[in-house]
Amino acid sequence: MKIATLPNDAPFLEREGRGLLLFVALWLALASVLPLAMLVRTALAGTEAGLADLIAEWRRPSVLRAIGNSLASSFAAMAVSLLLGGIAALALATARIRGRHVFAFLFTLSMLIAPHVAALAFKTLLGPASPVLQAMGMAPPPGSPNPLLSFTGIVVVLGLHHAPVVMLTLLAGMRTIPHELVEAAQVDGAHPLRILRDILTPLLAGHWLAAGMLAFVAAFGNFGIPALLGLPVNILTLPTLIYRQLSSFGPNVLPDVAGLSVLAMLVGGVIIVLAVLLIGRRGTALEPERQLKAFWSPGLAARAVIYAAGMALLLVALILPVLSLLAASLVPSYGVPLTPETATGRAYAEVLFRQSATREAFRTSLGLSGMAGILLALLAIPLGFAIHRFAGRSRALFLLLIELPYALPGIVIAIAAILLFLRPLPVLGFSLYATPWIILAAYLVRFLPLAVKPALASMGTIAPAMEEAGALCGARVVRRLLTLVLPTLLPALCAGGLMVFLMSFSELTVSALLWSAGSRTMGVVVYGLEEAGLTTEASAMGVVTIGIVGLVMLLIGRMTPLLPSGSVPWSVSDDERPHGNRSPVLRS
Repeated sequence: MKIATLPNDAPFLEREGRGLLLFVALWLALASVLPLAMLVRTALAGTEAGLADLIAEWRRPSVLRAIGNSLASSFAAMAVSLLLGGIAALALATARIRGRHVFAFLFTLSMLIAPHVAALAFKTLLGPASPVLQAMGMAPPPGSPNPLLSFTGIVVVLGLHHAPVVMLTLLAGMRTIPHELVEAAQVDGAHPLRILRDILTPLLAGHWLAAGMLAFVAAFGNFGIPALLGLPVNILTLPTLIYRQLSSFGPNVLPDVAGLSVLAMLVGGVIIVLAVLLIGRRGTALEPERQLKAFWSPGLAARAVIYAAGMALLLVALILPVLSLLAASLVPSYGVPLTPETATGRAYAEVLFRQSATREAFRTSLGLSGMAGILLALLAIPLGFAIHRFAGRSRALFLLLIELPYALPGIVIAIAAILLFLRPLPVLGFSLYATPWIILAAYLVRFLPLAVKPALASMGTIAPAMEEAGALCGARVVRRLLTLVLPTLLPALCAGGLMVFLMSFSELTVSALLWSAGSRTMGVVVYGLEEAGLTTEASAMGVVTIGIVGLVMLLIGRMTPLLPSGSVPWSVSDDERPHGNRSPVLRS
Protein backbone atom coordinates (compact mmCIF):
# COMPACT_ATOMS: atom_id res chain seq x y z
CA MET A 1 0.00 0.00 0.00
CA LYS A 2 1.39 3.41 -0.94
CA ILE A 3 1.85 5.92 1.85
CA ALA A 4 -0.75 8.64 1.71
CA THR A 5 0.57 12.20 1.47
CA LEU A 6 -1.09 15.55 1.81
CA PRO A 7 -2.28 17.09 -1.45
CA ASN A 8 -0.68 20.29 -2.64
CA ASP A 9 -3.89 22.26 -2.09
CA ALA A 10 -3.91 21.78 1.70
CA PRO A 11 -1.35 24.32 2.97
CA PHE A 12 -3.52 25.21 5.99
CA LEU A 13 -3.10 21.65 7.34
CA GLU A 14 0.65 21.83 6.87
CA ARG A 15 0.98 25.17 8.62
CA GLU A 16 -1.12 24.04 11.55
CA GLY A 17 1.08 21.02 12.25
CA ARG A 18 4.45 22.77 12.22
CA GLY A 19 4.43 22.97 16.03
CA LEU A 20 4.41 19.18 16.23
CA LEU A 21 7.41 19.01 13.89
CA LEU A 22 9.26 21.41 16.18
CA PHE A 23 8.43 19.09 19.08
CA VAL A 24 9.92 16.15 17.16
CA ALA A 25 13.13 18.08 16.45
CA LEU A 26 13.42 19.16 20.09
CA TRP A 27 12.85 15.64 21.42
CA LEU A 28 15.41 14.09 19.09
CA ALA A 29 17.94 16.80 19.91
CA LEU A 30 17.57 16.06 23.63
CA ALA A 31 17.27 12.27 23.32
CA SER A 32 19.77 11.44 20.57
CA VAL A 33 22.11 14.34 19.81
CA LEU A 34 22.77 15.77 23.30
CA PRO A 35 23.74 12.51 25.09
CA LEU A 36 26.11 11.42 22.32
CA ALA A 37 27.61 14.91 22.11
CA MET A 38 28.26 14.86 25.87
CA LEU A 39 29.91 11.45 25.45
CA VAL A 40 32.36 12.85 22.89
CA ARG A 41 32.96 15.99 24.97
CA THR A 42 33.75 14.00 28.11
CA ALA A 43 36.09 11.69 26.21
CA LEU A 44 38.04 14.65 24.79
CA ALA A 45 37.99 16.61 28.06
CA GLY A 46 39.76 13.75 29.85
CA THR A 47 42.84 14.16 27.65
CA GLU A 48 45.49 16.87 27.42
CA ALA A 49 46.06 16.76 23.67
CA GLY A 50 42.47 16.02 22.68
CA LEU A 51 41.99 13.57 19.84
CA ALA A 52 45.65 12.51 19.73
CA ASP A 53 45.54 11.34 23.36
CA LEU A 54 42.21 9.64 22.76
CA ILE A 55 43.64 7.66 19.84
CA ALA A 56 46.66 6.78 21.98
CA GLU A 57 44.28 5.50 24.67
CA TRP A 58 42.58 3.30 22.07
CA ARG A 59 45.98 1.83 21.17
CA ARG A 60 46.70 0.45 24.65
CA PRO A 61 47.32 -3.35 24.54
CA SER A 62 44.27 -4.20 26.67
CA VAL A 63 42.02 -2.06 24.45
CA LEU A 64 43.50 -3.50 21.25
CA ARG A 65 42.94 -7.04 22.56
CA ALA A 66 39.33 -6.21 23.44
CA ILE A 67 38.77 -4.59 20.02
CA GLY A 68 40.34 -7.59 18.31
CA ASN A 69 38.14 -9.99 20.26
CA SER A 70 35.05 -7.90 19.50
CA LEU A 71 35.76 -7.64 15.78
CA ALA A 72 36.79 -11.28 15.36
CA SER A 73 33.86 -12.68 17.34
CA SER A 74 31.39 -10.32 15.62
CA PHE A 75 32.55 -11.21 12.09
CA ALA A 76 32.56 -14.94 12.85
CA ALA A 77 29.13 -14.72 14.52
CA MET A 78 27.86 -12.71 11.54
CA ALA A 79 28.86 -15.55 9.22
CA VAL A 80 26.97 -18.06 11.40
CA SER A 81 23.92 -15.76 11.51
CA LEU A 82 23.93 -15.20 7.75
CA LEU A 83 24.09 -18.92 7.07
CA LEU A 84 21.35 -19.98 9.49
CA GLY A 85 19.11 -16.92 9.21
CA GLY A 86 19.43 -16.80 5.42
CA ILE A 87 18.41 -20.42 4.98
CA ALA A 88 15.49 -19.93 7.36
CA ALA A 89 14.28 -16.80 5.53
CA LEU A 90 14.46 -18.41 2.08
CA ALA A 91 12.58 -21.48 3.26
CA LEU A 92 9.85 -19.40 4.94
CA ALA A 93 9.43 -17.10 1.94
CA THR A 94 9.45 -19.69 -0.84
CA ALA A 95 8.26 -23.10 0.44
CA ARG A 96 4.55 -23.87 0.87
CA ILE A 97 4.66 -26.12 3.91
CA ARG A 98 2.70 -26.30 7.12
CA GLY A 99 4.18 -25.08 10.37
CA ARG A 100 5.93 -22.05 8.90
CA HIS A 101 4.27 -19.67 11.37
CA VAL A 102 5.26 -21.92 14.30
CA PHE A 103 8.89 -21.99 13.17
CA ALA A 104 8.98 -18.20 12.65
CA PHE A 105 7.48 -17.62 16.10
CA LEU A 106 9.85 -19.99 17.94
CA PHE A 107 12.97 -18.91 16.06
CA THR A 108 12.20 -15.24 16.80
CA LEU A 109 11.56 -16.16 20.44
CA SER A 110 15.16 -17.44 20.64
CA MET A 111 16.32 -13.90 19.75
CA LEU A 112 13.92 -12.03 22.04
CA ILE A 113 15.09 -14.00 25.06
CA ALA A 114 17.57 -11.71 26.84
CA PRO A 115 21.14 -12.47 25.70
CA HIS A 116 22.41 -13.20 29.21
CA VAL A 117 19.51 -15.62 29.77
CA ALA A 118 20.31 -17.30 26.44
CA ALA A 119 23.99 -17.52 27.45
CA LEU A 120 23.01 -19.03 30.80
CA ALA A 121 20.78 -21.57 29.03
CA PHE A 122 23.60 -22.65 26.70
CA LYS A 123 26.08 -22.68 29.58
CA THR A 124 23.90 -25.11 31.57
CA LEU A 125 23.45 -27.30 28.49
CA LEU A 126 27.10 -28.36 28.23
CA GLY A 127 29.74 -29.21 30.78
CA PRO A 128 30.03 -31.90 33.48
CA ALA A 129 27.19 -30.47 35.60
CA SER A 130 24.63 -30.31 32.76
CA PRO A 131 21.34 -31.85 33.95
CA VAL A 132 20.41 -32.75 30.35
CA LEU A 133 23.72 -34.50 29.60
CA GLN A 134 23.63 -36.25 32.96
CA ALA A 135 20.12 -37.54 32.28
CA MET A 136 21.31 -38.86 28.90
CA GLY A 137 24.47 -40.38 30.38
CA MET A 138 26.64 -38.16 28.16
CA ALA A 139 28.07 -35.74 30.75
CA PRO A 140 31.85 -35.17 30.57
CA PRO A 141 33.97 -36.30 33.53
CA PRO A 142 33.84 -34.07 36.65
CA GLY A 143 36.25 -31.17 36.39
CA SER A 144 36.09 -30.98 32.60
CA PRO A 145 35.95 -27.41 31.26
CA ASN A 146 32.72 -26.15 29.78
CA PRO A 147 33.38 -25.83 26.03
CA LEU A 148 31.17 -22.74 25.82
CA LEU A 149 33.47 -20.79 28.16
CA SER A 150 35.73 -19.96 25.24
CA PHE A 151 36.04 -17.72 22.20
CA THR A 152 34.36 -20.40 20.07
CA GLY A 153 31.50 -20.65 22.55
CA ILE A 154 30.94 -16.88 22.37
CA VAL A 155 30.89 -17.00 18.55
CA VAL A 156 28.45 -19.92 18.39
CA VAL A 157 25.99 -18.44 20.89
CA LEU A 158 26.19 -14.96 19.32
CA GLY A 159 25.64 -16.45 15.87
CA LEU A 160 22.64 -18.49 16.96
CA HIS A 161 21.17 -15.62 18.98
CA HIS A 162 21.31 -13.11 16.12
CA ALA A 163 20.40 -15.44 13.24
CA PRO A 164 16.72 -14.32 13.55
CA VAL A 165 17.91 -10.73 12.86
CA VAL A 166 19.06 -11.93 9.43
CA MET A 167 15.84 -13.89 8.91
CA LEU A 168 13.59 -10.93 9.76
CA THR A 169 15.64 -8.48 7.65
CA LEU A 170 15.44 -10.73 4.60
CA LEU A 171 11.72 -11.40 5.13
CA ALA A 172 11.14 -7.64 5.25
CA GLY A 173 13.05 -7.29 1.98
CA MET A 174 11.02 -10.05 0.34
CA ARG A 175 7.82 -8.18 1.19
CA THR A 176 8.94 -5.50 -1.28
CA ILE A 177 9.20 -7.97 -4.19
CA PRO A 178 6.09 -8.19 -6.40
CA HIS A 179 4.63 -11.68 -6.60
CA GLU A 180 3.86 -10.96 -10.26
CA LEU A 181 7.57 -11.41 -11.08
CA VAL A 182 7.45 -14.96 -9.74
CA GLU A 183 4.20 -15.70 -11.54
CA ALA A 184 5.66 -14.49 -14.84
CA ALA A 185 8.71 -16.72 -14.37
CA GLN A 186 6.49 -19.69 -13.53
CA VAL A 187 4.48 -19.12 -16.73
CA ASP A 188 7.78 -19.38 -18.62
CA GLY A 189 8.46 -22.70 -16.88
CA ALA A 190 11.22 -21.49 -14.55
CA HIS A 191 12.25 -23.91 -11.79
CA PRO A 192 12.03 -22.57 -8.19
CA LEU A 193 15.83 -22.66 -7.87
CA ARG A 194 16.15 -20.56 -11.02
CA ILE A 195 13.60 -18.07 -9.68
CA LEU A 196 15.62 -17.87 -6.49
CA ARG A 197 18.89 -17.37 -8.40
CA ASP A 198 17.77 -15.01 -11.17
CA ILE A 199 15.01 -12.97 -9.50
CA LEU A 200 15.11 -13.04 -5.72
CA THR A 201 18.88 -13.00 -5.18
CA PRO A 202 19.60 -9.85 -7.26
CA LEU A 203 16.66 -7.97 -5.74
CA LEU A 204 17.74 -8.93 -2.21
CA ALA A 205 21.43 -8.06 -2.62
CA GLY A 206 21.17 -4.90 -0.50
CA HIS A 207 19.14 -6.67 2.18
CA TRP A 208 21.70 -9.50 2.40
CA LEU A 209 24.46 -6.97 2.99
CA ALA A 210 22.33 -4.99 5.46
CA ALA A 211 21.32 -8.17 7.33
CA GLY A 212 24.97 -9.11 7.73
CA MET A 213 25.86 -5.64 8.99
CA LEU A 214 22.97 -5.62 11.45
CA ALA A 215 24.04 -9.03 12.75
CA PHE A 216 27.59 -7.68 13.11
CA VAL A 217 26.44 -4.58 15.02
CA ALA A 218 24.22 -6.69 17.29
CA ALA A 219 27.10 -9.03 18.08
CA PHE A 220 29.61 -6.17 18.47
CA GLY A 221 27.45 -4.39 21.04
CA ASN A 222 26.28 -7.50 22.90
CA PHE A 223 27.21 -7.52 26.57
CA GLY A 224 25.31 -10.42 28.16
CA ILE A 225 26.78 -13.29 26.11
CA PRO A 226 30.49 -12.24 26.32
CA ALA A 227 29.98 -11.41 30.01
CA LEU A 228 28.71 -14.86 30.97
CA LEU A 229 30.86 -16.88 28.59
CA GLY A 230 33.99 -14.70 28.32
CA LEU A 231 34.62 -12.97 31.65
CA PRO A 232 35.03 -16.24 33.62
CA VAL A 233 37.97 -17.15 31.35
CA ASN A 234 39.23 -13.54 30.96
CA ILE A 235 38.15 -13.08 27.34
CA LEU A 236 37.29 -9.39 27.11
CA THR A 237 35.33 -7.65 24.38
CA LEU A 238 34.85 -3.90 24.14
CA PRO A 239 31.50 -3.85 26.06
CA THR A 240 32.84 -6.08 28.85
CA LEU A 241 36.04 -4.00 29.05
CA ILE A 242 33.92 -0.86 29.49
CA TYR A 243 31.90 -2.63 32.21
CA ARG A 244 35.05 -3.75 34.03
CA GLN A 245 36.65 -0.31 33.84
CA LEU A 246 33.51 1.42 35.11
CA SER A 247 33.49 -0.99 38.06
CA SER A 248 37.06 -0.03 38.99
CA PHE A 249 36.07 3.42 40.36
CA GLY A 250 39.37 5.11 39.44
CA PRO A 251 39.85 8.93 39.38
CA ASN A 252 39.58 9.11 35.57
CA VAL A 253 36.99 6.38 35.17
CA LEU A 254 34.36 8.51 33.40
CA PRO A 255 36.68 9.99 30.74
CA ASP A 256 38.21 6.53 30.19
CA VAL A 257 34.90 4.73 29.67
CA ALA A 258 33.60 7.67 27.64
CA GLY A 259 36.59 7.30 25.30
CA LEU A 260 35.94 3.58 24.88
CA SER A 261 32.24 4.27 24.35
CA VAL A 262 33.07 6.76 21.59
CA LEU A 263 35.13 4.04 19.92
CA ALA A 264 32.20 1.60 20.12
CA MET A 265 29.87 4.33 18.83
CA LEU A 266 32.12 5.04 15.85
CA VAL A 267 32.28 1.39 14.83
CA GLY A 268 28.54 0.90 15.25
CA GLY A 269 27.67 4.18 13.56
CA VAL A 270 29.79 3.46 10.48
CA ILE A 271 28.17 0.04 10.06
CA ILE A 272 24.67 1.50 10.51
CA VAL A 273 25.24 4.19 7.87
CA LEU A 274 26.64 1.60 5.46
CA ALA A 275 23.61 -0.64 6.03
CA VAL A 276 21.22 2.24 5.29
CA LEU A 277 23.13 3.23 2.14
CA LEU A 278 23.30 -0.35 0.87
CA ILE A 279 19.57 -0.90 1.29
CA GLY A 280 18.91 2.38 -0.51
CA ARG A 281 21.27 1.73 -3.42
CA ARG A 282 21.08 -2.01 -3.91
CA GLY A 283 17.67 -2.83 -2.46
CA THR A 284 14.59 -3.00 -4.62
CA ALA A 285 12.60 0.18 -5.15
CA LEU A 286 9.54 -1.66 -6.44
CA GLU A 287 6.08 -1.05 -4.99
CA PRO A 288 4.22 -4.34 -5.29
CA GLU A 289 0.47 -4.61 -5.62
CA ARG A 290 0.83 -8.10 -4.13
CA GLN A 291 3.69 -9.04 -1.85
CA LEU A 292 5.82 -12.08 -2.55
CA LYS A 293 4.24 -15.29 -1.24
CA ALA A 294 5.48 -18.85 -1.01
CA PHE A 295 5.53 -20.33 -4.50
CA TRP A 296 7.38 -23.65 -4.16
CA SER A 297 5.53 -26.87 -3.32
CA PRO A 298 8.37 -29.22 -2.32
CA GLY A 299 8.11 -32.95 -2.90
CA LEU A 300 8.08 -35.53 -0.16
CA ALA A 301 11.87 -35.88 0.08
CA ALA A 302 12.52 -32.12 0.01
CA ARG A 303 9.75 -31.58 2.56
CA ALA A 304 11.36 -34.13 4.90
CA VAL A 305 14.73 -32.38 4.57
CA ILE A 306 13.18 -28.98 5.31
CA TYR A 307 11.32 -30.27 8.36
CA ALA A 308 14.44 -32.05 9.67
CA ALA A 309 16.63 -28.97 9.17
CA GLY A 310 14.06 -26.68 10.80
CA MET A 311 13.65 -28.97 13.79
CA ALA A 312 17.42 -29.31 14.18
CA LEU A 313 17.82 -25.53 14.15
CA LEU A 314 15.07 -25.04 16.74
CA LEU A 315 16.54 -27.79 18.92
CA VAL A 316 19.96 -26.16 18.96
CA ALA A 317 18.84 -22.52 19.13
CA LEU A 318 15.92 -22.78 21.54
CA ILE A 319 14.51 -26.11 22.71
CA LEU A 320 17.58 -27.83 24.18
CA PRO A 321 18.96 -24.68 25.91
CA VAL A 322 15.55 -23.88 27.42
CA LEU A 323 15.06 -27.50 28.55
CA SER A 324 18.52 -27.38 30.11
CA LEU A 325 17.65 -24.13 31.90
CA LEU A 326 14.40 -25.67 33.12
CA ALA A 327 16.21 -28.79 34.33
CA ALA A 328 18.84 -26.70 36.12
CA SER A 329 16.06 -24.79 37.90
CA LEU A 330 14.41 -27.99 39.19
CA VAL A 331 17.39 -29.60 40.95
CA PRO A 332 18.23 -28.81 44.59
CA SER A 333 21.70 -27.58 43.59
CA TYR A 334 23.52 -27.28 40.28
CA GLY A 335 25.32 -30.51 39.41
CA VAL A 336 22.79 -32.84 41.00
CA PRO A 337 21.22 -35.16 38.38
CA LEU A 338 17.56 -34.46 37.67
CA THR A 339 15.38 -37.43 38.66
CA PRO A 340 11.82 -37.72 39.98
CA GLU A 341 13.34 -37.93 43.46
CA THR A 342 15.58 -34.85 43.14
CA ALA A 343 13.11 -32.61 41.28
CA THR A 344 12.04 -29.68 43.39
CA GLY A 345 10.50 -26.24 43.00
CA ARG A 346 12.66 -24.75 45.76
CA ALA A 347 14.45 -22.35 43.40
CA TYR A 348 11.15 -20.89 42.16
CA ALA A 349 9.85 -20.44 45.69
CA GLU A 350 13.15 -18.80 46.60
CA VAL A 351 13.25 -16.26 43.76
CA LEU A 352 9.51 -15.55 43.61
CA PHE A 353 8.56 -15.40 47.28
CA ARG A 354 11.51 -15.44 49.67
CA GLN A 355 14.36 -13.30 48.35
CA SER A 356 13.68 -9.60 48.65
CA ALA A 357 16.17 -8.82 45.86
CA THR A 358 14.30 -10.89 43.28
CA ARG A 359 10.90 -9.51 44.33
CA GLU A 360 12.35 -6.03 44.02
CA ALA A 361 13.69 -6.91 40.57
CA PHE A 362 10.28 -8.13 39.42
CA ARG A 363 8.62 -4.92 40.63
CA THR A 364 11.32 -2.72 39.12
CA SER A 365 11.37 -4.44 35.74
CA LEU A 366 7.59 -4.62 35.47
CA GLY A 367 7.23 -0.99 36.51
CA LEU A 368 10.00 0.47 34.34
CA SER A 369 9.18 -1.66 31.30
CA GLY A 370 5.47 -0.97 31.65
CA MET A 371 6.02 2.78 32.00
CA ALA A 372 8.45 2.78 29.06
CA GLY A 373 5.91 0.95 26.89
CA ILE A 374 3.07 3.29 27.82
CA LEU A 375 5.08 6.51 27.53
CA LEU A 376 6.64 5.57 24.21
CA ALA A 377 3.28 4.47 22.81
CA LEU A 378 1.88 7.89 23.73
CA LEU A 379 4.97 9.66 22.38
CA ALA A 380 4.65 7.76 19.10
CA ILE A 381 1.36 9.60 18.36
CA PRO A 382 2.79 13.10 17.81
CA LEU A 383 6.12 11.77 16.52
CA GLY A 384 4.56 9.45 13.93
CA PHE A 385 1.96 12.03 12.89
CA ALA A 386 4.44 14.90 12.51
CA ILE A 387 7.12 12.87 10.69
CA HIS A 388 4.62 11.34 8.28
CA ARG A 389 2.65 14.50 7.53
CA PHE A 390 5.16 17.34 7.73
CA ALA A 391 8.78 16.12 7.76
CA GLY A 392 9.31 16.19 3.98
CA ARG A 393 13.01 16.13 3.15
CA SER A 394 13.90 15.94 6.87
CA ARG A 395 12.11 12.58 7.22
CA ALA A 396 15.24 10.50 6.59
CA LEU A 397 17.25 12.50 9.15
CA PHE A 398 14.51 12.17 11.79
CA LEU A 399 14.27 8.41 11.23
CA LEU A 400 18.05 8.04 11.47
CA LEU A 401 18.12 9.91 14.80
CA ILE A 402 15.28 7.73 16.09
CA GLU A 403 17.05 4.52 15.04
CA LEU A 404 20.56 5.48 16.15
CA PRO A 405 20.28 4.89 19.94
CA TYR A 406 18.64 1.49 19.35
CA ALA A 407 21.28 0.40 16.84
CA LEU A 408 24.28 1.55 18.89
CA PRO A 409 25.67 -0.75 21.61
CA GLY A 410 23.49 -0.45 24.71
CA ILE A 411 26.53 0.18 26.88
CA VAL A 412 27.12 3.43 24.92
CA ILE A 413 23.61 4.62 25.79
CA ALA A 414 24.18 3.71 29.45
CA ILE A 415 27.43 5.73 29.66
CA ALA A 416 25.76 8.66 27.88
CA ALA A 417 22.88 8.53 30.41
CA ILE A 418 25.37 8.62 33.31
CA LEU A 419 27.09 11.68 31.87
CA LEU A 420 23.80 13.41 31.13
CA PHE A 421 22.13 12.83 34.49
CA LEU A 422 25.10 12.73 36.88
CA ARG A 423 24.64 16.40 37.80
CA PRO A 424 21.36 17.95 38.95
CA LEU A 425 18.97 18.80 36.14
CA PRO A 426 18.84 22.49 35.16
CA VAL A 427 15.99 24.45 36.80
CA LEU A 428 14.65 21.32 38.55
CA GLY A 429 17.70 21.03 40.79
CA PHE A 430 17.75 17.24 41.37
CA SER A 431 19.68 14.40 39.79
CA LEU A 432 18.37 11.18 38.28
CA TYR A 433 21.66 9.38 38.90
CA ALA A 434 21.42 6.39 41.28
CA THR A 435 17.63 6.31 40.92
CA PRO A 436 15.35 4.02 38.88
CA TRP A 437 14.39 6.99 36.72
CA ILE A 438 17.76 7.07 34.95
CA ILE A 439 17.02 3.53 33.70
CA LEU A 440 13.59 4.67 32.51
CA ALA A 441 15.16 7.65 30.71
CA ALA A 442 17.61 5.33 28.95
CA TYR A 443 14.75 3.00 27.94
CA LEU A 444 12.80 5.94 26.47
CA VAL A 445 15.75 6.81 24.27
CA ARG A 446 16.89 3.30 23.32
CA PHE A 447 13.55 1.68 22.51
CA LEU A 448 11.81 4.61 20.79
CA PRO A 449 11.91 3.08 17.26
CA LEU A 450 9.98 0.00 18.45
CA ALA A 451 7.01 2.26 19.22
CA VAL A 452 7.33 4.73 16.34
CA LYS A 453 7.67 2.24 13.46
CA PRO A 454 4.20 0.62 13.87
CA ALA A 455 2.66 4.08 14.26
CA LEU A 456 4.31 5.30 11.04
CA ALA A 457 3.08 2.22 9.19
CA SER A 458 -0.49 2.83 10.37
CA MET A 459 -0.30 6.53 9.43
CA GLY A 460 -0.01 5.41 5.82
CA THR A 461 -3.53 3.96 5.99
CA ILE A 462 -5.18 7.27 7.00
CA ALA A 463 -6.54 9.26 4.07
CA PRO A 464 -5.70 12.99 4.24
CA ALA A 465 -9.29 13.69 3.12
CA MET A 466 -10.51 12.52 6.53
CA GLU A 467 -8.38 15.13 8.27
CA GLU A 468 -9.47 17.78 5.79
CA ALA A 469 -13.12 17.03 6.60
CA GLY A 470 -12.36 17.41 10.31
CA ALA A 471 -10.54 20.69 9.70
CA LEU A 472 -13.46 22.04 7.63
CA CYS A 473 -15.73 21.23 10.59
CA GLY A 474 -13.57 23.42 12.82
CA ALA A 475 -11.46 20.72 14.54
CA ARG A 476 -7.97 21.94 15.37
CA VAL A 477 -4.92 19.68 14.98
CA VAL A 478 -4.97 18.31 18.57
CA ARG A 479 -8.65 17.43 18.36
CA ARG A 480 -8.19 15.76 14.97
CA LEU A 481 -5.25 13.85 16.38
CA LEU A 482 -7.33 12.53 19.29
CA THR A 483 -10.62 11.86 17.50
CA LEU A 484 -9.57 10.87 13.97
CA VAL A 485 -5.97 9.66 14.03
CA LEU A 486 -5.73 8.00 17.45
CA PRO A 487 -8.51 5.40 16.91
CA THR A 488 -6.77 4.23 13.73
CA LEU A 489 -3.34 4.13 15.39
CA LEU A 490 -4.54 2.39 18.56
CA PRO A 491 -3.72 -1.23 17.53
CA ALA A 492 -0.27 -0.15 16.29
CA LEU A 493 0.36 1.81 19.49
CA CYS A 494 -0.56 -1.20 21.61
CA ALA A 495 1.70 -3.46 19.55
CA GLY A 496 4.56 -0.95 19.76
CA GLY A 497 4.14 -0.55 23.52
CA LEU A 498 4.18 -4.32 23.98
CA MET A 499 7.32 -4.60 21.85
CA VAL A 500 9.00 -2.00 24.08
CA PHE A 501 7.96 -3.99 27.15
CA LEU A 502 9.20 -7.18 25.52
CA MET A 503 12.69 -5.82 24.83
CA SER A 504 13.16 -3.87 28.07
CA PHE A 505 11.72 -6.31 30.63
CA SER A 506 14.80 -8.49 31.01
CA GLU A 507 17.52 -6.46 29.28
CA LEU A 508 20.93 -6.25 30.95
CA THR A 509 23.21 -4.10 28.81
CA VAL A 510 21.74 -0.75 29.91
CA SER A 511 20.69 -1.57 33.46
CA ALA A 512 24.00 -3.31 34.30
CA LEU A 513 25.64 0.13 34.43
CA LEU A 514 22.69 2.19 35.67
CA TRP A 515 21.20 0.15 38.52
CA SER A 516 21.64 1.17 42.14
CA ALA A 517 20.39 -0.04 45.51
CA GLY A 518 16.62 -0.38 45.25
CA SER A 519 16.55 -0.37 41.45
CA ARG A 520 17.87 -3.77 40.43
CA THR A 521 16.21 -5.19 37.33
CA MET A 522 15.53 -8.77 36.27
CA GLY A 523 18.61 -8.81 34.06
CA VAL A 524 20.87 -7.52 36.83
CA VAL A 525 19.58 -10.09 39.33
CA VAL A 526 19.96 -13.04 36.92
CA TYR A 527 23.52 -11.97 36.13
CA GLY A 528 24.30 -11.41 39.81
CA LEU A 529 22.95 -14.81 40.84
CA GLU A 530 25.05 -16.56 38.20
CA GLU A 531 28.17 -14.60 39.21
CA ALA A 532 27.56 -15.63 42.83
CA GLY A 533 27.42 -19.31 41.82
CA LEU A 534 23.65 -19.62 42.42
CA THR A 535 23.00 -21.21 39.04
CA THR A 536 19.79 -22.95 40.15
CA GLU A 537 18.18 -19.69 41.26
CA ALA A 538 19.48 -17.86 38.17
CA SER A 539 18.00 -20.59 35.97
CA ALA A 540 14.63 -20.26 37.68
CA MET A 541 14.63 -16.51 37.04
CA GLY A 542 15.61 -17.18 33.44
CA VAL A 543 12.73 -19.61 32.93
CA VAL A 544 10.28 -17.05 34.34
CA THR A 545 11.53 -14.32 31.99
CA ILE A 546 11.30 -16.66 28.98
CA GLY A 547 7.70 -17.47 29.92
CA ILE A 548 6.79 -13.79 30.16
CA VAL A 549 8.49 -13.00 26.83
CA GLY A 550 6.62 -15.88 25.14
CA LEU A 551 3.25 -14.71 26.51
CA VAL A 552 3.82 -11.14 25.32
CA MET A 553 4.81 -12.44 21.87
CA LEU A 554 1.59 -14.46 21.72
CA LEU A 555 -0.40 -11.35 22.67
CA ILE A 556 1.29 -9.31 19.93
CA GLY A 557 0.65 -12.14 17.47
CA ARG A 558 -3.07 -12.05 18.26
CA MET A 559 -3.09 -8.38 17.27
CA THR A 560 -1.58 -9.03 13.84
CA PRO A 561 -4.91 -8.94 11.90
CA LEU A 562 -5.49 -5.39 13.21
CA LEU A 563 -2.10 -4.09 12.07
CA PRO A 564 -0.64 -3.06 8.71
CA SER A 565 1.27 -5.82 6.93
CA GLY A 566 4.79 -6.20 8.27
CA SER A 567 4.14 -4.54 11.65
CA VAL A 568 4.76 -7.87 13.42
CA PRO A 569 8.17 -8.93 12.06
CA TRP A 570 7.77 -12.67 12.62
CA SER A 571 4.29 -13.03 11.08
CA VAL A 572 4.06 -15.35 8.08
CA SER A 573 1.17 -17.20 6.49
CA ASP A 574 0.86 -20.96 6.87
CA ASP A 575 -1.00 -22.19 3.82
CA GLU A 576 -0.24 -24.93 1.31
CA ARG A 577 -3.12 -24.05 -0.97
CA PRO A 578 -2.91 -21.73 -4.00
CA HIS A 579 -2.60 -18.14 -2.90
CA GLY A 580 -5.52 -15.82 -2.70
CA ASN A 581 -5.75 -12.31 -1.38
CA ARG A 582 -4.68 -13.22 2.12
CA SER A 583 -2.59 -11.10 4.48
CA PRO A 584 0.09 -12.83 6.50
CA VAL A 585 -1.26 -13.62 9.96
CA LEU A 586 0.43 -15.37 12.83
CA ARG A 587 -2.05 -17.76 14.39
CA SER A 588 -0.40 -18.34 17.71
